[in-house]
Amino acid sequence: MNFYEFTSLFASTAWGPWLIILLVGSGMYFAFVSNFAPYKKISTGLKLIFEKDSDTEGSISKYQALTAALSGTIGLGNIAGVALAISIAGPGAVLWMWLTACVGIATKFFTCSLSVLYREKDRDGTILSGPMYVIKNGLGRNWMFLAYFFAFFGMIGGLPAVQSNQIVQIIRELSFPEMVSQDMLVFNLSMGVLITLVTGLVVIGGLKRIAQASAWLVPFMGGLYIFAALIILVLNFNEVPGVIWLIVTDAFSGKAVVGGTLMGVILYGIQRGAFSNEAGIGTESLIHGTARTNNPIKQGLVAMVGPIFDTLLVCTATAVVIIVSGLWLESSYSGVTLTAMAFYQELGVFGTAVVFICVLSFGISTMFTYSYYGAMCARFLFGKVGQKIYSYVFIATILFFASISLESAINIIDGSFAMMAIPTLISSILLAPKIVELAKTYFAEKSL
Repeated sequence: MNFYEFTSLFASTAWGPWLIILLVGSGMYFAFVSNFAPYKKISTGLKLIFEKDSDTEGSISKYQALTAALSGTIGLGNIAGVALAISIAGPGAVLWMWLTACVGIATKFFTCSLSVLYREKDRDGTILSGPMYVIKNGLGRNWMFLAYFFAFFGMIGGLPAVQSNQIVQIIRELSFPEMVSQDMLVFNLSMGVLITLVTGLVVIGGLKRIAQASAWLVPFMGGLYIFAALIILVLNFNEVPGVIWLIVTDAFSGKAVVGGTLMGVILYGIQRGAFSNEAGIGTESLIHGTARTNNPIKQGLVAMVGPIFDTLLVCTATAVVIIVSGLWLESSYSGVTLTAMAFYQELGVFGTAVVFICVLSFGISTMFTYSYYGAMCARFLFGKVGQKIYSYVFIATILFFASISLESAINIIDGSFAMMAIPTLISSILLAPKIVELAKTYFAEKSL
């Protein structure tokens, strides 16, 4: 069994109908038990993003927590991930990505509220949060095996597998195609070294440097990407209704996916949706749990805005541009290259430049955030020494992932995310009544 076959077996074993039921079913459960409060309070969540809580406990602001979390989702998951979903499972996969975002709003409200509620402070003043602390402080000693389970796969899921791979791919295929044709491995490793140096400067700086970098990078690059996509949508306005109809009808056909099964379309769409918004995976609660806030519900309301931005907005923009271009029907393009060529077909060099710049920026910023996720999992298992060692290992693995196949990189993350979702959602379901009561109290006070 070679490396690709091993990663493929890992991902296919981890993902199955049972996980779809867990992800979607838990989101629906959270929506029902909260009387759909997250959906009714979206405007409140938007207002809270810029609220100042300078005198309360926490490491970073609500805005910094949201942008740092978005830098991990709005980037390659919605640029390369959407392209992969469409090229492999057809336009219908997008509908299932939308579904994960819709139920993900409620899921993020609960998981991130719990992360703030059960966070703890280390002796050095560091705020420690995430599903492992929710399990430790919320469920108790008998459930600690779930905390260790999450932390172990969190270290793997936090590695820069897809990010470094896709950054190198877009540089290789759009910037230096002639050079690459001579020696691809040397080029991949050379670019990997460069990415390693850039990423290492921020990763070693820790959470605050990551939050500061994301706070200005995400709004600017996200705005640039959406602006370019809107131009394409305006230029092809007459085709947009047909594209939406194709997404809806194709979602129930199963024609485009390998094997031609409807379950294949659903499964791949939800896989890419999980990578797109990370709702239920537990990653974002690691960083939202460190926000300065005097009430867990506040940060839950801020966190739940994430799927609206990353999946319902950026994912949809990417999907429509790719489908309008017609390039998804050609097997010669995949991943980030498909997105770049779709933008190029509609906007020429400007379109390619936008995707190129955004992939570089979001790819690197995603690595910043993922390094924090993995390092915090390592700290939970092995203490401060483990956190420091993980940061260096993370930087070193950029070279490795820059040179492997995209399929292997995707499999590693897919499998790890599936494993991380199990303890995250089990603990959140068991502790959901706590958040329901806190939410009732918070909203009652605000209505006075």
